Amino acid sequence: MNSKRYIRQTILKEFGPEAQKKLVKARVLVVGAGGLGLPVLQYLNAMGVGTLGIVEQDIVDISNLQRQVLFDENDVGRAKLAACLEKLEAQNTDTLLIGHDTFLVRDNALKIISDYDIVIDATDNFPTRYLINDACVILNKPFVYGALHGFEAQISVFNYKGGPTYRCLYPTVPSEDEIPNCSEHGVLGVVPGIVGNLQALEAIKIISDIGEVLTGVLLLYNGLNNSFIKVNFPLVPENLNIGVLQENYETPSCHFGLQISAEEFGELLASKENLQIIDVRTIEEYNLQHVEDARNIPLIELKNRLSEINHNAEVYLLCQSGKRSQTAQLLLQEALPNCITYNVIGGMDQYSHIYS
Repeated sequence: MNSKRYIRQTILKEFGPEAQKKLVKARVLVVGAGGLGLPVLQYLNAMGVGTLGIVEQDIVDISNLQRQVLFDENDVGRAKLAACLEKLEAQNTDTLLIGHDTFLVRDNALKIISDYDIVIDATDNFPTRYLINDACVILNKPFVYGALHGFEAQISVFNYKGGPTYRCLYPTVPSEDEIPNCSEHGVLGVVPGIVGNLQALEAIKIISDIGEVLTGVLLLYNGLNNSFIKVNFPLVPENLNIGVLQENYETPSCHFGLQISAEEFGELLASKENLQIIDVRTIEEYNLQHVEDARNIPLIELKNRLSEINHNAEVYLLCQSGKRSQTAQLLLQEALPNCITYNVIGGMDQYSHIYS
């Protein structure tokens, strides 16, 4: 370790060389290399955390650049993981960087998380948060939570030294209609940076054993007035008794009908003509990139444009990530019960990752 590199933090009497040694020995897993995950990774890497694991399988999109500031225009279309590892390596060659080229799912969560001391949740969906929580309870690992919505955010630390878990705050996975759609509800670019840095700070405090960790405390941030509010919440002891992962972590009503992977969809496009493809993204998203011959009917307009769909032919529903197309599938099943519909899993994000 180059002691001069970290001198500005080791001269702090509350931190010092011993805390720096703890950082060097620490192994931190960051789930997601997006708006939250990137500032977390940049600062933990810069501050000397010895091992950083990154779970990510998305690609860089032009719409990411306003908040995912580690990436630049030359990275658009690249795998986020590869671009991230390259830039972090250039930032600090002393860090052991471990890339997990996958999404965190039930079948790999325990294996991946078991190799780390702390998990930082930098995801944008509820099922993965509950999966992280349950895996961390089983493995007795603390995890640092951050969530965004518009100008607002939440930060907390769960499962720290026997403290409350995520399920103590949010006992059950919300239903599909209770979840805001991140593709339709935006976020101001700077807010993820603020929240990611707060998550990194909590991780540093846990590792170095300094300050007051946000265990049993939900920190609420409002960017419009720069206010912070702390809300205390108690441990529900039975939430520490998780022994196995659930069979699935999907939101209620997530599986609406037939599904097709992005890879299978691409093969079908290559082998067949005249597929009926309905792209339910906004016209702006569609104009940026779309599958040839796909008809654009934004989800918000779908109910009033059913006459444009051939009820007697199979319908392949497509959006950016696969979520809005699931909602569209439910709508079509209710309105056109005899119509056969397929949801393209992972949407354009996954399709572009495979076929770009």
